[in-house]
Amino acid sequence: PRLCCGPDVFGRSRLVRGYSSDRVSQTPRRDGTMAETDTNEVVCPPVARNEQSSRSSLAASAAADAATSANASASDMTNKPTVAIVIGMAGSGKTSLMQRVNAYKHAQGKPPYMINLDPAVTSTPYDANVDIRDTVDYKNVMKEYNLGPNGGILTASNLFATRFDQVINLCEKRSDELDNIFVDTPGQIEIFTWSASGAIVTESFASAFPTVVLYVVDTPRSTNPQAFMSNMLQAVSILYKTRLPLIVVFNKIDVARHETMLRWMEDFEEFHAAVDENPSFASDLSRSLSLVLDAFYKGLRVAGVSAMTGEGMEELFEVIARARKEYMDEYLPELLEKREARQAEDAARKAADLEKLRKDVAGETGKVVL
Repeated sequence: PRLCCGPDVFGRSRLVRGYSSDRVSQTPRRDGTMAETDTNEVVCPPVARNEQSSRSSLAASAAADAATSANASASDMTNKPTVAIVIGMAGSGKTSLMQRVNAYKHAQGKPPYMINLDPAVTSTPYDANVDIRDTVDYKNVMKEYNLGPNGGILTASNLFATRFDQVINLCEKRSDELDNIFVDTPGQIEIFTWSASGAIVTESFASAFPTVVLYVVDTPRSTNPQAFMSNMLQAVSILYKTRLPLIVVFNKIDVARHETMLRWMEDFEEFHAAVDENPSFASDLSRSLSLVLDAFYKGLRVAGVSAMTGEGMEELFEVIARARKEYMDEYLPELLEKREARQAEDAARKAADLEKLRKDVAGETGKVVL
């Protein structure tokens, strides 16, 4: 179905680069016709006419099916590629990092699956397999809804999120031949992190693939203690918002080394000494926050990379592998437990509704019609 905004919002439609079949469907072509979508017919089995079926037996059967499905899901996850969602402040080098990991994996003969979710970017230095710009025209969104740049990015992201199940399907079709899926997000960090579309994207990937979050830090700017503390607060907020394994990636280490930040994270007294060099209200706040975040630093995964030179790529993928293991050991069991509970609740509710319906249609003789 088309979205309510009309076809003029989806003004640009190209074949998704990399794989000609990887298209988010239901987008208008240049000639005005709609792209075809494969439809799978769902056949519902007939309801058994068994008057002795009880609510408890239906619920128990559904719970057993849910457990079987959960075990199958856990087994399937082991063979699926790792999704890395790249988040960071504007100018931190997210897109450059995407280009570097793409080149690194191509050199190994294992090309990653690249997804661009920034509708306002003019061009990308890598070939995206799925590109939001192929589905939603950012400038037409601004005209249609009379929005500014940030509002246009947010609305375009929300529109694309309504079709994100198709992106998940495309990734699953390629999962047998992939090791990694990288997702580039908009430069305005709050648009993705705290929006409905960001939550949909994150939860959709996390429920279908082993998923980690890469928080990219501009290392030269973070040599200032206040800027460093701002980045750490963003990192901890993303961690508790997504509840996924988080990796802090210090980028641009060819310009400024990140070892100083690592020492600040390991020894708050050394951070306090750096803060005290320029005393102010902000420095006092940073001192207090460093004590609060001390426990956060202890379980944090860190990698230093240079998107320009390629330094640190091997270390980055080693850290991603460890974060994947954390997902499998901690996040996945919780996800499957919630899924089982939800399926059991749905089965119990359906059984209750069916029992109520049988009583409602029973005749005066007590004979059940169904």
